[in-house]
Amino acid sequence: MEPIEGAVVAGMKSREPETGKSASQLIDQRIRDLAGWRGEILARMRALILDADPEMTEEWKWGTPVWSHHGIVCTGESYTKVVKLTFARGARIPDPSRLFNSSLEGNTRRAIDIHEGEKVDARAFKALVKAAVAQNGMPAMAKPGAREAKPIKARKGEKVVRLSGGNPRIAKADGDAPVQAYIAAMPGWKREIGKRLDALIVRNVRNVRKAVKWNSPFYGIEGQGWFLSFHVFTHYVKVAFFRGTSLRPVPPGASKSKDTRYLDIHEGDSLDEAQMETWVRQAAALPGWVP
Repeated sequence: MEPIEGAVVAGMKSREPETGKSASQLIDQRIRDLAGWRGEILARMRALILDADPEMTEEWKWGTPVWSHHGIVCTGESYTKVVKLTFARGARIPDPSRLFNSSLEGNTRRAIDIHEGEKVDARAFKALVKAAVAQNGMPAMAKPGAREAKPIKARKGEKVVRLSGGNPRIAKADGDAPVQAYIAAMPGWKREIGKRLDALIVRNVRNVRKAVKWNSPFYGIEGQGWFLSFHVFTHYVKVAFFRGTSLRPVPPGASKSKDTRYLDIHEGDSLDEAQMETWVRQAAALPGWVP
């Protein structure tokens, strides 16, 4: 079971270009305009990209669809005889399935050219997208004279870098320790929300499994998958229930995905802990998301 299947996630960041339309709307339009096999391929690859990373941002740059998470992951270019997916840092990404078949001569980019009638292996492609996101989350080698990102203190003796929206960058790891490091580094009022969510989940789910993945705390059951995560954005904390459409009542954050629903918590919002406890217990009893 996967949290998103073939859809753009409502509530996901989508940069607004100068046309007044959102990037997602422009990508929708590009797919409609292409039609035929090129439109079908672009739509399928877009869906796989969003399946692979629920926090992916859709952008529109250089007249081309762009997908980003802590930097550009890949672009979706359309030509007469090919649809090209260009990974911005593809040369650094493991590609055991050898999906990359273009732009192989450079030291940075790699691309996948898809011709009419060809079909890219979905599992291998999503693994490639996840690897690209992970690569973007790694500290870049600083150029001489370059200004370093400003760190914040997560706890005494430890420093954590804030990424887009103030989200703490915490190394991917299993266990309670990385989750507590993430919470300690959450900025301002969001830190208290993180503490309350973590305590509520622990209180209601015996033997809960914890980890930090893609700079987000994840909660799950061993052998059953992940049922919840949360992530810091500029103006709110987003809680994701990976089987949210099966919860009662259904969480309010709409999504076009098959299963995922969201709860956005803004500063000053009154967190209904009784309702959250109900959702958490229901979510933990369901089969979770297995990446």
